[in-house]
Amino acid sequence: MKLTDRDVLIDPCNNLDRHSKDFGFPHTMIRHGLTLTIIGLLVVILGLRPDLFGLDRGLYIGFTQIITFLIGIGLLTGGASSTLNAFWACTNKSLLADIGTRTLMTGYVICVFTALADAFGFGTNPPPEVILGTLQSYGVMIGLFVILVGLVMMIRWSPDRQAPVEQEA
Repeated sequence: MKLTDRDVLIDPCNNLDRHSKDFGFPHTMIRHGLTLTIIGLLVVILGLRPDLFGLDRGLYIGFTQIITFLIGIGLLTGGASSTLNAFWACTNKSLLADIGTRTLMTGYVICVFTALADAFGFGTNPPPEVILGTLQSYGVMIGLFVILVGLVMMIRWSPDRQAPVEQEA
């Protein structure tokens, strides 16, 4: 079967040029994931400490700050997940890595629903006065821990990638 140029560009795991020492890791996917992770970290810092960026900070963490750091946690989680998925690009993911992906998503849902408990009407403050309370911050920390467990489960522990075999001419 002859591959067209389009097929070669779409497939990150094509075996046409395997003489390099990178062992087939998709560097572009890893770079994009790490860039998204750094952007997410900056957005989390912007949401939690806007005074570091010269913005006004109130006494409490309000609704806008909660939404900002939840978006940042989402970007951070998505970037870390796509970076770890890039290491599984040319092989099948293990069952542990699939469960880790779902655990990671569950942790993000825990973060969102505990941080926005007041906005949903489950917290102690009514919706016009939405703030991040002590119990809600504990819930966000539990969600972040679940995200961390999911990321650890997604790591590719077995280094089964072999160096490319040099073919004799």
